[in-house]
Amino acid sequence: MAQKGAQLDRETFSCSMCLDLLKDPVTIPCGHSYCMSCIKSFWDEEDEKKTHSCPQCRQTFTPRPVLVKNTTLAVLVEELKKTGLQAAPADHGYAGPEDVACDFCNGRKLKALKSCLVCLVSYCEEHLQPHYDVPPLKKHKLVEPSEKLQENICSRHDEVMKMFCRTDQQCICYLCSVDEHKGHDTVSAAAERTERQRELEVSRQNIQQRIQDREKDVKLLQQQVEAINRSADKAVEDSEKIFTELIRLIQKRSSDVKQQVRSKQETEVSRVKELQEKLQQEVTELKRKDAELKQLSRTEDHNHFLHNYPSLSRVRESTDSSSINIRPLRYFEDVTAALSEVRDQLQDVLREKRTNISLRVTEVDVLLPQPEPKTRAEFLKYSREITLDPNTANTKLLLSEGNRKATVMSEQQSYSSHPDRFTAWFQVLTRESLTGRCYWEVEWSGTGVNVAVAYKNISRAGGSDECVFGYNDKSWALRCDKNSYNFWYNRVQTPVSGPRSSRVGVYLDHRGGILSFFSISETMTLLHRVQTTFTQPLYAGLWFYSFSGNTAEFCKVK
Repeated sequence: MAQKGAQLDRETFSCSMCLDLLKDPVTIPCGHSYCMSCIKSFWDEEDEKKTHSCPQCRQTFTPRPVLVKNTTLAVLVEELKKTGLQAAPADHGYAGPEDVACDFCNGRKLKALKSCLVCLVSYCEEHLQPHYDVPPLKKHKLVEPSEKLQENICSRHDEVMKMFCRTDQQCICYLCSVDEHKGHDTVSAAAERTERQRELEVSRQNIQQRIQDREKDVKLLQQQVEAINRSADKAVEDSEKIFTELIRLIQKRSSDVKQQVRSKQETEVSRVKELQEKLQQEVTELKRKDAELKQLSRTEDHNHFLHNYPSLSRVRESTDSSSINIRPLRYFEDVTAALSEVRDQLQDVLREKRTNISLRVTEVDVLLPQPEPKTRAEFLKYSREITLDPNTANTKLLLSEGNRKATVMSEQQSYSSHPDRFTAWFQVLTRESLTGRCYWEVEWSGTGVNVAVAYKNISRAGGSDECVFGYNDKSWALRCDKNSYNFWYNRVQTPVSGPRSSRVGVYLDHRGGILSFFSISETMTLLHRVQTTFTQPLYAGLWFYSFSGNTAEFCKVK
């Protein structure tokens, strides 16, 4: 009994908002008491409504009451503190604003522990006990506390909805099944739950599988991000090293040229000064001789004149030519001209290679490859302007049309010697390397031509198969004759069927390992498709039969 009184005192002198002993207690007009700070904060939030209410009984007050400390309550609370009586702990099981309250508790309600789907009531631990002890109640279905128990009551018949109408896809009570849902496909809610539970498990399995797949994809993409960062960092590091080497090489060549010029300058200046000194000595000697002759010419003694004239009149011949042949004032200007030529060539190379480097950067494609084009217009989006490299052309091939066209000639062409030149076979490669997605078209005439792609390291010298397009593992070739097509790779011939045309289209997806050849006329027909892995940049190529007059041209397509 004393314990119950103590509990009553705790509840009496506790703030229902903070659940602690009252601090600076105030009593509002309805009679309920709170901590001054608690009720003040509560009313501050209600200021916009212009009315203020009691948190317990919800009585409203207008205007906002003036808060005055309840000294009597304050004294009682202090006395309770002195006697050691404290407020109930915060976790005493009372229902808060977000909790489900026990429907059986009177006054201040405790938190519900379970809800009964048969009774449609929520119970705290004390009031739930009969459901564990009374046999009929043990059969009731207990679930986690829910505030939506009334949703299980039929609004029409005020009965628990224990059935499910599959026709209307809604929960119903037994009376509904014999009334407005009569003749419908109805089952118990439990049976429908079992069926839906199976579907739910299948859905969960599908979702979990998708989660695993997506997590795997996320992991792969993360690996791609790390690979991109590593590759980019290495590319930047390597480019800095390469450019540093280039700068060092240029500086070395600059130092060498400077040293050569200064050395030559010193040699030539020394030679000129040596000659200058000799000539100056000769001038001094001649002036002395001239003075002696002048003095002799003025003597009046004939005997003296005749005696000394023979020795004075003899003048030593100069060892150098009588006049200095000065070349035009172009000493080291030719060095400047040569360096200017090197600079211009280097600028051209850097300009061309910069374009190629930019293409390599823009062609980086990490995500899944895009689908292949379907129409010629889609293929043309990847068109590349291609030119032939004169340094690779066999000497019987004439290049024209801005190095886009090659023609077989009966006479040798005046090409300079170059290690990249095909010496035996009538072949030529393009100047541009091909990576990423590219498309080009070749127009040919004559007895036939091989339209090919090859790695740069294909052999060039001699007549072995290692030099022939399609006869090794470094090149792929479509042989176009007037009456047939044949595809060649590594000496393996594959017959190809398709409409005859003097124009062939070639599509390359270097990253995807796809090489396709098309017959181009009014329509675009696939002739042959290769799926492989390309390990190096490719170069487009042409291989002609030896008949004079065969031509092929890389077309300008838009």
